[in-house]
This record gives sequence, structure tokens and C-alpha cells, in this order.
Amino acid sequence: MTKHKDKHPVDPVPEVPSEGGALVEPAPEAVSRLENEVAEARTAAAQATDKYLRLAAEFDNYKKRSLKERTEAHTRAQADLIAKLVDALDDLARFAHIDPAETTARTYHEGVDMVERKVWKQLDAIGVTRIDQAGVPFDPNQHEAVTMAPASAAAQDHTVGAILQPGYKIGDALIRPARVVVLNWQGESPATSQPDGRPVADS
Repeated sequence: MTKHKDKHPVDPVPEVPSEGGALVEPAPEAVSRLENEVAEARTAAAQATDKYLRLAAEFDNYKKRSLKERTEAHTRAQADLIAKLVDALDDLARFAHIDPAETTARTYHEGVDMVERKVWKQLDAIGVTRIDQAGVPFDPNQHEAVTMAPASAAAQDHTVGAILQPGYKIGDALIRPARVVVLNWQGESPATSQPDGRPVADS
């Protein structure tokens, strides 16, 4: 019968030369001890490899599960917001199909105002705020400077002179910056100086 070879054969222990130069056979106890140490090292390596593979698989499953949960949470949040806005959308649809001959501009104005109030009621509930205040210092974290205009006083330098398009935040997170006109102070006010720099005479 053919003998099966060991998958992990143990390397033979080299013979140790004696002081006189002759080779001395290692003691059986030393050979047995070395074989046991090699076997234990191989077992430990196999266990470490198996543990690493299990941890890698668990981490991959965790990433997939986390991504799925985040996607589902985002979808639910969007669905909840849409559910709160559908009434306002229905109102808009009704106004869009009103016969102009059967209504007045006042009716349209009141209808649009009602829809806006409905929308903002729901947006307020989830923490959305509008960035639309003029006269405040320009803040690059929530303002986008579209153009500049001369300031009438030094105190107005780098303040928001006008809102061209409001911005929005939800909590502290910026949704869209406000597009603004920034005031820029460049010297004496026209009310206190002439084009050549000479002071205006008191009347």
C-alpha cells in the first residue's frame, strides 16, 4: 500500500558536530520538542488566518448592512417630507387648472399665499430656516457674493446690502447659500466730500 506523504513534513533536525568534528545525533527529546513547537506554530498560524478571514467577512457584512440602513433611512426621510407636502402640491395643482375667466388676481394671490404658508409649516417642523436678512455682516459660510455696491458709511463695509436669492439651512447644515449684494466702503461718503476730495462746504 502506498503511504500518504505528510502535507506539512517536518524538516529534519540537522546533526550537530561534536568538538572532535564527528556528527552527533540530536537527543530524541530535543527532536520531539522541536516537532511539537513547529506543530504548535502551524496550528497558531492556521487559527490566526481563520480568525482574520472571519473578521474580514464580518466587516464586509457590516459595511453592506450599514449602507443598506442609511439608504433606507434616507428614503424614509424623503418619503415623510413628501407626505407632508402633498397637500400643498394638490392645492397648487387645483390653482393651475382654474379657468382665468372665472377668478381674479386677488384669488390667485390668496391661494398662493395659503400654499406657501402650508409648505413653510412643514419646513419649520423639520428645522428649515431661510437666509434672507439684509444689513448683516457678510458671512461666506451662508452667503454667496454675486456683486458689490458702494457703502454709504464705513460701518456698512462688507455687510449684506440686498438679497438676490434667499438661502436655506436645516439646523446648522447649509442647504443653499443666499446670493447677495455686498456693500463695500471705499472712502469718504459723497455727502461729506467732493469728487476732487475737498470737503463739502456747510450751507
